[in-house]
Amino acid sequence: MLETFLTTSVLAFMLTFVRLGSAIMIMPGVGDSFVSTRVRLHIGVALSFALFPLSMPYMPSPMPSTFGLFTLILMEFIIGLFIGTIARILMSALDTAGMVVSISSGLGNAQIFNPSMATQGSLIGALLSVTGVVLLFQFNMHHLLFMGIMESYEMFPLGAIPDTGSMAELISRTVAASFSIGVKIAAPFIVLTLLIYVGMGVLSRLMPQVQVFILALPIQILLSIALLSMVLSAALMFWIAQFEQGMVFFLSSAQ
Repeated sequence: MLETFLTTSVLAFMLTFVRLGSAIMIMPGVGDSFVSTRVRLHIGVALSFALFPLSMPYMPSPMPSTFGLFTLILMEFIIGLFIGTIARILMSALDTAGMVVSISSGLGNAQIFNPSMATQGSLIGALLSVTGVVLLFQFNMHHLLFMGIMESYEMFPLGAIPDTGSMAELISRTVAASFSIGVKIAAPFIVLTLLIYVGMGVLSRLMPQVQVFILALPIQILLSIALLSMVLSAALMFWIAQFEQGMVFFLSSAQ
């Protein structure tokens, strides 16, 4: 009995670590590029050791063969990457919103390294992405991510082949929803830019000798910064609510 218990526990810990660790490596916050790989590995091992008793009821009762064990590990790795990718796509809505805001405000050519996306991005996008990571930990959204991974055993049982068609469809819908959220956040700046361009067109017709673009660009930047200071908190709260609804999908589907 002791040998069976130890074998089952080691198998549960290993499979839980594969699913949880692969999700942690890519999910926002813990899996960002500025977090050391060793730190992410330690977090994955610690959480797997703490949570693997919850996944033991889902483990296969007979010990699988060598080929079956490798198949389980591969499927767990794919499922963990899928969950982490969904969270990362929802996080990219802030970078999309920042890019649209930067283009609308005339700061599209000002590029800076975005640590959250691990690539070059706009100034506003980097600001929104870093602030979004802070809000994830402030509102304990990382707990929701870990709970979603554990509840995903109801959606993706061990040993069952995941429905790749449904996974691809969900990813495409998440990408569309993320882009829609980003555009909604940047909607006030799109309206402001439209009004400024209409005013520039009217002014160029009334006074053709005036260099309208040189006069309007500083005004556009100043008005965009002022508008950003007014709508930043509301935009981030809207995003965190949408992020929570997207991740609660795993919990609600399991219930």
